[in-house]
Amino acid sequence: MSPKIREIFAKNITKLRKEKHLRREELSLELGFDNSYISKLEKGKINITLDKIALIAKYFNIEVKDLFVF
Repeated sequence: MSPKIREIFAKNITKLRKEKHLRREELSLELGFDNSYISKLEKGKINITLDKIALIAKYFNIEVKDLFVF
């Protein structure tokens, strides 16, 4: 994933989490991810697998493509 795509993805994950009034810890528990993983995603520090992207989209009840829209 390019740095720009990671940045857009990171902002969208953060926005969705905050809209649900979730802390990072709560989201990580819901998704079965490590808390530090969510933190790194929201900072655009790491790449993510397609399976995890699909899981996040399903959790937030959105299309995968919506995670990459600015």
